[in-house]
Amino acid sequence: MSGLSTAKAMVTGVALLCSAAPVAVLAQSTTSSPVLLISIDGLRPGDVLEAEKRGLKIPNLRRFLKEGAYATGVTGNLPTVTYPSHTTLITGVAPARHGIVSNNTFDPKQINYGGWYWFAEDIKAQTLWDAAHQAGLSTGNVHWPVSVGVKSLTYNLPQIWRSGHSDDRKMIKALSTDGLYDALEHDCGAYADGIDEGIDGDETRAKFAARLIETKRPDFVTVYLAALDHEEHLFGPGSAQANAVLERLDAVVGKLTSAEMAAHPDAAIAVVSDHGFVATDTEINLFRPFIDAGLITLNADGKVASWEAMPWPSGGSIAIALARPDDAALTAKVAALLDQLASNPEARIAHIAARAEIAKMGGNPQAAFFVDLKPGALSGGFAAGAPLARPSRYKGMHGYFPTMPEMRSTFLMMGKGVAKGRNLGEIDMRAIAPTLALQLGSNLPDAQVAALPIKP
Repeated sequence: MSGLSTAKAMVTGVALLCSAAPVAVLAQSTTSSPVLLISIDGLRPGDVLEAEKRGLKIPNLRRFLKEGAYATGVTGNLPTVTYPSHTTLITGVAPARHGIVSNNTFDPKQINYGGWYWFAEDIKAQTLWDAAHQAGLSTGNVHWPVSVGVKSLTYNLPQIWRSGHSDDRKMIKALSTDGLYDALEHDCGAYADGIDEGIDGDETRAKFAARLIETKRPDFVTVYLAALDHEEHLFGPGSAQANAVLERLDAVVGKLTSAEMAAHPDAAIAVVSDHGFVATDTEINLFRPFIDAGLITLNADGKVASWEAMPWPSGGSIAIALARPDDAALTAKVAALLDQLASNPEARIAHIAARAEIAKMGGNPQAAFFVDLKPGALSGGFAAGAPLARPSRYKGMHGYFPTMPEMRSTFLMMGKGVAKGRNLGEIDMRAIAPTLALQLGSNLPDAQVAALPIKP
C-alpha cells in the first residue's frame, strides 16, 4: 500500500493542498530517481528568498527557486532544535512518534557528560535510509544527526563527539562503515573533528561527501552542514559573520550538486534546514527556582543529589519532567511554581503548555509541562549558583515553539521529476520525508503528512 494512502493529512490548508495522492502515487513508478539530501543547519528561508535584499551572494541556492520547487517556510517540531528536527526530516513523523525529543538525552544528575541523542537505535520510526534500503537502493551518509549505528546505511560517516580531542576521529573511524573512513581520508586528507562546527569542518566533510558520491555512487545520500548555525549562535542571525559563512556554504552546495549530477544525471537534490533563528540577549536559569522550591536537592559539591521535577532545556524552550508523572500533588506544585514564574517579567515566559497541548503538538511525552520563552531569551544549562536571569553569551537561538514565525525553516528541491519555479507556500516539516521517499521509488507508510505536490 502506498505511503500516501495511509499518511494522515493535517487539518490545515497546507495539508489539503498536499493531499493529491493519486498524482504522487503514479509518479512513484515513472519518475523515481537518486536523491541527494543536504541540510544546512539554521538556514532561514528568507536568506534564500530575499538574498539580494539581504546582500547575500548565494547563486547555487538561488538556482533552486528557478529550476525547482521551494517552500516559503517550513513549520517544524516542538522543540525547534537540531536532533528532533533532523529525525523528523528523515522519518516524516513528530518527536513523540520517532523518539528523539531533544538534542541532549535526559540526564538529571549530569552523569552523561552532556551526551546527545547520537545513536540510531533510539529512533522508533522508519527512516528514509530504511525505505531506500528496502527498495534495493544503496545509501550513504556524512555527519547527519542521530546516525551512529544505522543498519540500513551502505556507507556511513556518522556524527558523534565527546571531547574535541583527537581521539574523537578514532571514534568516528571505528563507528563508520568498515574501510570507508580510511579510503576517503586517503583521497581527501584528514577528516574534521567530530565537535568541529566551523566552516572549515563543513568544507572538509563536504569534500568527503563529494568523494563518497564519486566513488560509491549511492542512490540516496544525506549530508549535514553545521557552520551557519554555529555562527548564528555566536554572532546572531543575519550578522556579517553568519552571512559570510552562508556564502561559503553556497559554494559547498554547488560542489555537492555537481558531484551528484556527475554520478547520477537523473538525480534530484533537496536542501533543507531544521529551524530558523532569533537574536537573543538574556539567559534564563530555570533550575534556580526549582532548587529554591525544594524540587531539586543539591549535595555538598553543588551537584544534584535528588529531584522531583527537573527542567530539560532546549534553547528557547524548556521541558519539565517529573520524577513521578502520575503524582497529582507534585504536578499541582510544579504548575503553581510555573504560574508564579510566568507572572514575573524577569523570567521572560511566553507560554506554558501542559500534557494535552504537548501531545497535540507531537512534543516530548516525558514532559509534564513545556515552557516557551519570549524572543530574545534562551534557556541556560544547569547552573546552581546562577540567578534566574543574566546576560546571554549567545547572540542567537532557536528551540522555541514552532508557532513562532521566526522558527520557520527551509525546503528547496530540483532535478528529475520536480516542477520548475513551483512555490509550495508554507509546508509542514513532516511532508518532506514522504516526498523524498516517493522520489526514490519507495514510501514511508507511517508518515503523518501527505507528500508535497512537486511534480510538473
